[in-house]
This record gives sequence, structure tokens and C-alpha cells, in this order.
Amino acid sequence: MTYRRTVTRALLAAAVVASGALPPTEAFAMKGEASVKARAIVHLDLAAGQMPENIVPDRDGSVDVTFAGARQVARIDAYGKIRVLATLPAPADASAVTPLLGFPLTTGLVRDGGTFFVLYATGSAETGLWTFREGQAPRKLADLPADGLPNGLTRDSKTGIMYVTDSAKGVVYAVTAGGRVRVFSRDEALAPAGFFGVNGAKVRDGHLYVSNLDKGTVSRTPLSGRRAGAFTTVATGLTGIDDFTFTGRGEQIVAALVTENKVVLSDGTTVLTEADGLSNPTSVLVRHGRAYVPSAAYTTQRDPNLLVVRLPAPAPSGRA
Repeated sequence: MTYRRTVTRALLAAAVVASGALPPTEAFAMKGEASVKARAIVHLDLAAGQMPENIVPDRDGSVDVTFAGARQVARIDAYGKIRVLATLPAPADASAVTPLLGFPLTTGLVRDGGTFFVLYATGSAETGLWTFREGQAPRKLADLPADGLPNGLTRDSKTGIMYVTDSAKGVVYAVTAGGRVRVFSRDEALAPAGFFGVNGAKVRDGHLYVSNLDKGTVSRTPLSGRRAGAFTTVATGLTGIDDFTFTGRGEQIVAALVTENKVVLSDGTTVLTEADGLSNPTSVLVRHGRAYVPSAAYTTQRDPNLLVVRLPAPAPSGRA
């Protein structure tokens, strides 16, 4: 299919750019692989566009994902059974080209009870933040620039405001529950360095954290006003980072390195590699000490899947 060829070229370009990203600092240099064993919950259908891009928790051990190439949101239960929850409409303009990637795709996902919010990038009028309730048709909540690539999505549970990253424009937008959009930040930390800029996003402890694929960084800014302050870099050396999350151990981050086929901790530990079944990992969900990792097979073009692995235990503190 056309989208497969297009995204392969795009992600290969990203891999070249990422190889020149910021060098690892001593704190974030890879320390070696953890002694863990991954399990595949499900192997997906690449030809059907089942390229899982983002992941959120659901009830009863299930997870919800966006299938980028199929324009879908789907639920995957603990046994690997798939249920499609929504399919976004194909672009009315068949000639539209999505910036950077070239095909219409669903990206960031947030679930708030029975309500879902999903980003859709098409290069045309459909580009924006969409919403639906389970069993109902999706509708567009907010327009976003058609010449951008809305990618990462997170929600501040205290205010209900959602934050959208645009990887093409290097911008973060704030979107209210009613669909009003404003530019939250154009900080230099968000800008591309040749190809893909700001990517994943998470709200934690009154701060917005974002990743930047080209720069291999995670940065944060306080959520204390209508506009962001300066972003402070909190992690470097994460070459090819797509999305990330927190492990629940203080500020420790676990990151999906899409161009490197790795999942790593911010202390330098490699959690998973291609040998464990990774195939362009896109995001990470941590639940009960386990990491759930979807792989979209953008450049590998084989075996998109969902893996689960128990995170390695913290290293014991040394004693004098």
C-alpha cells in the first residue's frame, strides 16, 4: 500500500537525522540490557494498517491503541482479542498529503472514562482533535492546522485542558474541553532539527513533559498559566525517541526509541531490543510494574505487535 512505502521513506529519513542528535550524557549512556523476557500479546496485520501508534489503559487489563494506517482506535484485551472502537473518515480530498508522513493517520490518544480523544492528521480539512464515546460515531472537536502533524496528546486532569504536540511545526497547542485552540508554546526545545520535532507528551505533577525525536530529548515546563514558560531539558541521549512515560519510580522515564528499535530507561538501562520482538516501538504504557509496548513496523515492514514485559527492578543501593 502507498502509505507503507511513504512512511518507510519518512522514518528512514528520521533515522538519519536522529543519528546526529545530541550525544548521550554520562547519565543517559546505555548501561546494557536488563535481564527481562518479553511476551507478545498480539501480532498485528500490517497490510490492514494495524500500525499501533499510541496506547492508553482500559478496564479489565485491556489497552486501547490507535492504528495509524487504518485510521482507527481499537481495544486489545489481555488475550490479544481486537475490537475496533472507531474509524475516522477518509479525507474528502483524495489528493491531500499529510506533512512528513504522506498518508492520513490517527496518532495521539486520551481516554477519560467512556470518552475518547484522538488526533487525526490528513493534510486537509479533517486534521484535528476528534472525540467519541464508545458505541457512537466520532466527531471533530477542534480544528488544527492542515499543514501540521498533530502527534502527541495528553490531558491535565485538574483543568481538563488537552495538550497537542505538532511534530512538523514544533508547536504545542492547548485545547479546551469545548474545542477552543490556542498556541501554548513555540519554545526552541520543540522545534525540529531537520525533520521531526516535538513528539510525545505527558502531564505530571503540574508540568508538561514532551519529547523531541530529532534532538533525542525530554523537556518540561510548568503548567502555571495560559502560556508556557521556558522548557528545561531533563533527559538527553534518547536517540530517535517517539513517546515515553514514567515508571512510577520518581522521575524515571521509560522511552520508545522508534528509529533505534529499543525501549530504554532514563538511567541508561536497555529494557527491550529488536531481539525481543520490537519492530519500531512507538509508545509505552506502564501498569502494575509492566511495560506495554506497541510496535508499528514503519521501517522494518514486518510484525507490528504489542509486547508486554516486567520492568527491571531498581539496582540495590550500595553500602559502605
